[in-house]
Amino acid sequence: MLLPPRILRRLVLAPLVIVVTVFMLVTLPFWLVVTAAASLRLPPPQRRGLRFVWFGVAWLTLESAVLIACSWLWVAGGARRQERHYALIRWFLAKVYAAAVRIFRLTLDIQEPELTHDEQAARLTRPIIVLSRHAGPGDSFLLIFHLLELYRRRPRIVMKAALQYDPSLDVVINRLPNAFVPRKAGHKGVIEEIRRLSATMSDEDALVIFPEGGNFTPRRRRLAIRRLEEKGLAEEAERARGMDHLLPPHPNGAITAIEACPSADVIFVAHTGLDDLITIGDVWRKLPFSARITAKWWRVPAAEVPREREDRIRWLYDHWERIDAWIAAQRMAKTG
Repeated sequence: MLLPPRILRRLVLAPLVIVVTVFMLVTLPFWLVVTAAASLRLPPPQRRGLRFVWFGVAWLTLESAVLIACSWLWVAGGARRQERHYALIRWFLAKVYAAAVRIFRLTLDIQEPELTHDEQAARLTRPIIVLSRHAGPGDSFLLIFHLLELYRRRPRIVMKAALQYDPSLDVVINRLPNAFVPRKAGHKGVIEEIRRLSATMSDEDALVIFPEGGNFTPRRRRLAIRRLEEKGLAEEAERARGMDHLLPPHPNGAITAIEACPSADVIFVAHTGLDDLITIGDVWRKLPFSARITAKWWRVPAAEVPREREDRIRWLYDHWERIDAWIAAQRMAKTG
Protein backbone atom coordinates (compact mmCIF):
# COMPACT_ATOMS: atom_id res chain seq x y z
CA MET A 1 0.00 0.00 0.00
CA LEU A 2 1.42 3.37 -1.04
CA LEU A 3 1.90 5.72 1.91
CA PRO A 4 0.44 9.20 1.32
CA PRO A 5 2.94 12.10 1.22
CA ARG A 6 3.86 13.61 4.57
CA ILE A 7 2.07 16.90 3.89
CA LEU A 8 -1.15 15.00 3.14
CA ARG A 9 -0.82 12.93 6.32
CA ARG A 10 -0.36 16.12 8.33
CA LEU A 11 -3.31 17.94 6.75
CA VAL A 12 -5.76 15.01 6.63
CA LEU A 13 -4.93 12.12 8.97
CA ALA A 14 -3.87 14.14 12.01
CA PRO A 15 -6.94 16.43 12.04
CA LEU A 16 -9.14 13.40 11.33
CA VAL A 17 -8.00 11.76 14.58
CA ILE A 18 -9.00 14.85 16.53
CA VAL A 19 -12.39 15.01 14.80
CA VAL A 20 -13.05 11.31 15.51
CA THR A 21 -12.02 11.82 19.14
CA VAL A 22 -14.48 14.66 19.62
CA PHE A 23 -17.22 12.62 17.93
CA MET A 24 -16.55 9.62 20.20
CA LEU A 25 -16.53 11.75 23.34
CA VAL A 26 -19.82 13.45 22.41
CA THR A 27 -21.52 10.17 21.51
CA LEU A 28 -19.87 8.06 24.24
CA PRO A 29 -23.13 7.41 26.19
CA PHE A 30 -24.68 5.96 23.02
CA TRP A 31 -21.75 3.58 22.42
CA LEU A 32 -21.74 2.48 26.06
CA VAL A 33 -25.47 1.64 25.94
CA VAL A 34 -25.16 -0.21 22.62
CA THR A 35 -22.10 -2.16 23.76
CA ALA A 36 -23.69 -3.05 27.10
CA ALA A 37 -26.84 -4.29 25.37
CA ALA A 38 -24.84 -6.40 22.93
CA SER A 39 -22.76 -7.84 25.76
CA LEU A 40 -25.83 -9.14 27.58
CA ARG A 41 -26.12 -11.86 24.93
CA LEU A 42 -22.67 -13.18 25.81
CA PRO A 43 -21.53 -15.19 28.83
CA PRO A 44 -19.74 -13.05 31.48
CA PRO A 45 -16.16 -14.06 30.48
CA GLN A 46 -16.79 -12.74 26.96
CA ARG A 47 -18.26 -9.35 27.93
CA ARG A 48 -15.26 -7.34 26.83
CA GLY A 49 -17.05 -4.72 24.75
CA LEU A 50 -17.33 -2.01 27.39
CA ARG A 51 -13.66 -2.31 28.26
CA PHE A 52 -12.65 -1.95 24.62
CA VAL A 53 -14.87 1.11 24.20
CA TRP A 54 -13.35 2.79 27.26
CA PHE A 55 -9.81 1.95 26.18
CA GLY A 56 -10.45 3.05 22.59
CA VAL A 57 -11.77 6.42 23.73
CA ALA A 58 -8.86 6.84 26.15
CA TRP A 59 -6.39 6.02 23.37
CA LEU A 60 -7.99 8.48 20.93
CA THR A 61 -8.04 11.21 23.58
CA LEU A 62 -4.35 10.71 24.36
CA GLU A 63 -3.46 10.60 20.65
CA SER A 64 -5.26 13.89 20.12
CA ALA A 65 -3.47 15.43 23.10
CA VAL A 66 -0.11 14.38 21.64
CA LEU A 67 -0.97 15.85 18.24
CA ILE A 68 -2.06 19.14 19.81
CA ALA A 69 1.16 19.26 21.88
CA CYS A 70 3.26 18.56 18.77
CA SER A 71 1.47 21.37 16.94
CA TRP A 72 2.21 23.73 19.80
CA LEU A 73 5.89 22.71 19.81
CA TRP A 74 6.05 23.34 16.07
CA VAL A 75 4.49 26.81 16.40
CA ALA A 76 6.72 27.65 19.38
CA GLY A 77 9.85 26.58 17.51
CA GLY A 78 10.46 23.49 19.62
CA ALA A 79 9.98 20.87 16.92
CA ARG A 80 13.70 20.01 17.06
CA ARG A 81 13.89 19.79 20.86
CA GLN A 82 14.35 16.05 21.34
CA GLU A 83 14.08 16.07 25.12
CA ARG A 84 10.58 17.57 24.91
CA HIS A 85 9.43 14.90 22.51
CA TYR A 86 10.88 12.10 24.64
CA ALA A 87 9.02 13.62 27.59
CA LEU A 88 5.85 13.69 25.50
CA ILE A 89 6.23 10.00 24.57
CA ARG A 90 6.90 9.15 28.22
CA TRP A 91 3.73 10.98 29.26
CA PHE A 92 1.64 9.29 26.54
CA LEU A 93 2.85 5.76 27.32
CA ALA A 94 2.47 6.31 31.07
CA LYS A 95 -1.17 7.29 30.54
CA VAL A 96 -1.80 4.36 28.17
CA TYR A 97 -0.22 1.98 30.69
CA ALA A 98 -2.33 3.42 33.53
CA ALA A 99 -5.47 3.02 31.39
CA ALA A 100 -4.57 -0.62 30.64
CA VAL A 101 -4.03 -1.27 34.35
CA ARG A 102 -7.44 0.15 35.25
CA ILE A 103 -9.49 -1.13 32.31
CA PHE A 104 -7.89 -4.52 31.62
CA ARG A 105 -6.52 -5.10 35.14
CA LEU A 106 -3.07 -5.41 33.63
CA THR A 107 -0.21 -6.39 35.91
CA LEU A 108 3.42 -6.47 34.82
CA ASP A 109 6.06 -8.39 36.72
CA ILE A 110 9.66 -7.68 35.66
CA GLN A 111 12.38 -10.03 36.87
CA GLU A 112 15.66 -8.12 36.86
CA PRO A 113 19.11 -9.50 37.67
CA GLU A 114 20.82 -8.15 40.76
CA LEU A 115 23.57 -5.73 39.76
CA THR A 116 26.89 -5.03 41.40
CA HIS A 117 27.86 -1.41 42.16
CA ASP A 118 29.99 -1.25 38.99
CA GLU A 119 27.16 -2.73 36.92
CA GLN A 120 24.71 -0.19 38.33
CA ALA A 121 27.08 2.62 37.32
CA ALA A 122 27.54 1.14 33.83
CA ARG A 123 23.78 0.82 33.50
CA LEU A 124 23.56 4.61 33.42
CA THR A 125 26.73 5.46 31.50
CA ARG A 126 26.71 3.18 28.45
CA PRO A 127 24.51 2.85 25.40
CA ILE A 128 22.55 -0.39 25.22
CA ILE A 129 21.27 -2.66 22.46
CA VAL A 130 18.00 -4.35 23.42
CA LEU A 131 17.19 -7.66 21.73
CA SER A 132 13.60 -8.54 22.59
CA ARG A 133 11.18 -11.31 21.91
CA HIS A 134 8.36 -10.25 19.55
CA ALA A 135 4.97 -11.62 20.64
CA GLY A 136 1.65 -10.54 22.02
CA PRO A 137 -0.20 -7.21 21.93
CA GLY A 138 1.53 -4.05 23.00
CA ASP A 139 4.93 -5.61 23.70
CA SER A 140 6.69 -2.76 21.92
CA PHE A 141 4.75 -0.14 23.88
CA LEU A 142 5.46 -1.77 27.24
CA LEU A 143 9.14 -2.18 26.45
CA ILE A 144 9.55 1.42 25.27
CA PHE A 145 7.57 2.68 28.27
CA HIS A 146 9.88 0.97 30.74
CA LEU A 147 13.02 2.08 28.93
CA LEU A 148 11.76 5.65 29.17
CA GLU A 149 10.11 5.62 32.59
CA LEU A 150 12.15 3.24 34.73
CA TYR A 151 15.56 3.39 33.11
CA ARG A 152 15.47 6.93 31.68
CA ARG A 153 16.73 5.74 28.31
CA ARG A 154 16.01 7.28 24.91
CA PRO A 155 14.83 4.43 22.67
CA ARG A 156 15.66 4.18 18.98
CA ILE A 157 13.61 1.82 16.82
CA VAL A 158 13.47 0.68 13.20
CA MET A 159 9.82 0.33 12.18
CA LYS A 160 7.70 -0.46 9.16
CA ALA A 161 6.84 2.64 7.13
CA ALA A 162 3.13 1.70 7.26
CA LEU A 163 3.06 2.62 10.96
CA GLN A 164 3.12 6.25 9.85
CA TYR A 165 -0.59 5.88 9.22
CA ASP A 166 -0.83 6.45 12.99
CA PRO A 167 -0.62 10.26 13.11
CA SER A 168 0.95 10.60 16.57
CA LEU A 169 3.63 8.03 15.74
CA ASP A 170 4.17 9.72 12.40
CA VAL A 171 4.74 13.15 13.92
CA VAL A 172 6.67 12.33 17.10
CA ILE A 173 8.84 9.46 15.87
CA ASN A 174 9.90 11.36 12.75
CA ARG A 175 11.21 14.16 14.98
CA LEU A 176 13.48 11.75 16.87
CA PRO A 177 16.35 9.43 15.82
CA ASN A 178 14.25 6.51 14.64
CA ALA A 179 13.66 4.99 11.21
CA PHE A 180 10.58 4.09 9.19
CA VAL A 181 11.60 1.63 6.49
CA PRO A 182 9.37 1.10 3.42
CA ARG A 183 8.69 -2.47 2.32
CA LYS A 184 10.55 -1.94 -0.97
CA ALA A 185 13.76 -1.17 0.96
CA GLY A 186 13.89 -4.84 1.98
CA HIS A 187 16.31 -6.45 4.41
CA LYS A 188 19.24 -4.34 3.22
CA GLY A 189 17.38 -1.11 4.02
CA VAL A 190 16.60 -2.30 7.54
CA ILE A 191 20.24 -3.23 8.16
CA GLU A 192 21.47 0.16 6.93
CA GLU A 193 19.08 1.98 9.26
CA ILE A 194 20.15 -0.20 12.20
CA ARG A 195 23.77 0.66 11.44
CA ARG A 196 23.01 4.38 11.26
CA LEU A 197 21.04 4.48 14.50
CA SER A 198 23.52 2.32 16.41
CA ALA A 199 26.63 4.19 15.27
CA THR A 200 25.34 7.52 16.58
CA MET A 201 24.19 6.39 20.04
CA SER A 202 25.23 8.27 23.17
CA ASP A 203 25.33 6.94 26.72
CA GLU A 204 21.61 7.53 27.33
CA ASP A 205 20.38 5.85 24.16
CA ALA A 206 18.93 2.36 23.63
CA LEU A 207 18.52 0.70 20.25
CA VAL A 208 15.58 -1.74 20.30
CA ILE A 209 15.59 -4.70 17.89
CA PHE A 210 13.19 -7.64 17.56
CA PRO A 211 15.42 -10.32 15.95
CA GLU A 212 12.51 -12.65 15.13
CA GLY A 213 11.11 -10.09 12.71
CA GLY A 214 7.47 -10.78 13.64
CA ASN A 215 5.09 -12.48 16.04
CA PHE A 216 5.46 -16.21 16.64
CA THR A 217 3.04 -18.60 14.98
CA PRO A 218 3.59 -22.33 14.36
CA ARG A 219 3.39 -21.74 10.61
CA ARG A 220 6.03 -19.00 10.69
CA ARG A 221 8.24 -21.24 12.80
CA ARG A 222 8.02 -24.07 10.24
CA LEU A 223 8.74 -21.69 7.34
CA ALA A 224 11.70 -20.14 9.17
CA ILE A 225 13.23 -23.56 9.84
CA ARG A 226 12.70 -24.54 6.20
CA ARG A 227 14.47 -21.37 5.03
CA LEU A 228 17.44 -22.15 7.27
CA GLU A 229 17.63 -25.65 5.79
CA GLU A 230 17.44 -24.30 2.26
CA LYS A 231 20.36 -21.96 3.00
CA GLY A 232 22.43 -24.88 4.26
CA LEU A 233 22.41 -23.63 7.86
CA ALA A 234 21.95 -27.07 9.39
CA GLU A 235 23.16 -26.13 12.89
CA GLU A 236 20.82 -23.13 13.13
CA ALA A 237 17.89 -25.18 11.77
CA GLU A 238 18.48 -27.92 14.33
CA ARG A 239 18.62 -25.39 17.18
CA ALA A 240 15.48 -23.68 15.88
CA ARG A 241 13.62 -27.03 15.95
CA GLY A 242 14.44 -27.25 19.65
CA MET A 243 12.65 -23.96 20.42
CA ASP A 244 8.90 -24.34 20.83
CA HIS A 245 7.93 -20.74 21.60
CA LEU A 246 10.21 -18.56 19.46
CA LEU A 247 11.09 -17.98 15.85
CA PRO A 248 14.79 -18.38 15.07
CA PRO A 249 16.52 -15.00 15.36
CA HIS A 250 17.79 -13.14 12.30
CA PRO A 251 21.40 -12.42 13.29
CA ASN A 252 22.31 -9.69 10.80
CA GLY A 253 20.48 -6.86 12.55
CA ALA A 254 21.87 -7.66 15.99
CA ILE A 255 25.41 -8.16 14.69
CA THR A 256 25.26 -4.93 12.66
CA ALA A 257 24.17 -2.99 15.75
CA ILE A 258 26.97 -4.47 17.85
CA GLU A 259 29.58 -3.76 15.18
CA ALA A 260 28.39 -0.15 14.82
CA CYS A 261 28.45 0.49 18.58
CA PRO A 262 30.95 -1.92 20.20
CA SER A 263 30.81 -0.03 23.53
CA ALA A 264 27.15 -0.91 24.05
CA ASP A 265 25.98 -3.51 26.53
CA VAL A 266 23.44 -6.00 25.16
CA ILE A 267 20.17 -6.76 26.94
CA PHE A 268 18.01 -9.78 26.09
CA VAL A 269 14.32 -9.43 26.94
CA ALA A 270 11.81 -12.26 27.42
CA HIS A 271 8.13 -11.86 28.19
CA THR A 272 5.05 -14.04 28.32
CA GLY A 273 1.45 -13.90 29.42
CA LEU A 274 -0.53 -12.80 26.36
CA ASP A 275 1.42 -14.78 23.77
CA ASP A 276 -1.63 -16.29 22.10
CA LEU A 277 -3.23 -12.91 21.39
CA ILE A 278 -1.69 -12.11 18.01
CA THR A 279 -4.52 -10.59 15.95
CA ILE A 280 -7.23 -8.09 16.88
CA GLY A 281 -9.69 -10.99 16.70
CA ASP A 282 -7.62 -12.95 19.22
CA VAL A 283 -7.63 -10.00 21.60
CA TRP A 284 -11.40 -9.58 21.23
CA ARG A 285 -12.19 -13.26 21.77
CA LYS A 286 -9.57 -14.38 24.28
CA LEU A 287 -8.42 -11.42 26.39
CA PRO A 288 -8.73 -12.57 30.02
CA PHE A 289 -10.60 -10.56 32.64
CA SER A 290 -7.28 -9.89 34.39
CA ALA A 291 -4.24 -9.59 32.13
CA ARG A 292 -0.81 -10.46 33.48
CA ILE A 293 2.54 -10.18 31.72
CA THR A 294 5.79 -11.48 33.15
CA ALA A 295 9.09 -10.24 31.76
CA LYS A 296 12.73 -11.04 32.42
CA TRP A 297 15.94 -9.60 31.05
CA TRP A 298 19.59 -10.54 31.00
CA ARG A 299 22.41 -8.01 30.58
CA VAL A 300 25.66 -8.85 28.77
CA PRO A 301 28.45 -6.28 29.28
CA ALA A 302 30.10 -5.11 26.07
CA ALA A 303 33.39 -6.77 27.06
CA GLU A 304 31.69 -10.18 27.20
CA VAL A 305 30.09 -10.01 23.74
CA PRO A 306 31.86 -12.42 21.32
CA ARG A 307 34.04 -10.80 18.67
CA GLU A 308 33.79 -13.20 15.74
CA ARG A 309 30.66 -13.38 13.60
CA GLU A 310 30.15 -17.17 13.92
CA ASP A 311 30.64 -16.95 17.67
CA ARG A 312 28.08 -14.12 17.83
CA ILE A 313 25.50 -16.18 15.94
CA ARG A 314 25.95 -19.12 18.35
CA TRP A 315 25.82 -16.70 21.29
CA LEU A 316 22.57 -15.20 19.96
CA TYR A 317 21.04 -18.66 19.62
CA ASP A 318 22.26 -19.52 23.15
CA HIS A 319 20.28 -16.63 24.57
CA TRP A 320 17.28 -17.39 22.40
CA GLU A 321 17.26 -20.94 23.78
CA ARG A 322 17.47 -19.49 27.29
CA ILE A 323 14.45 -17.28 26.57
CA ASP A 324 12.54 -20.26 25.12
CA ALA A 325 13.28 -22.35 28.22
CA TRP A 326 12.20 -19.49 30.48
CA ILE A 327 8.89 -19.15 28.61
CA ALA A 328 8.29 -22.90 28.91
CA ALA A 329 8.97 -22.74 32.66
CA GLN A 330 6.58 -19.80 33.08
CA ARG A 331 3.80 -21.60 31.24
CA MET A 332 4.37 -24.77 33.22
CA ALA A 333 4.22 -22.85 36.50
CA LYS A 334 0.99 -21.15 35.39
CA THR A 335 -0.74 -24.40 34.44
CA GLY A 336 0.69 -26.30 37.38
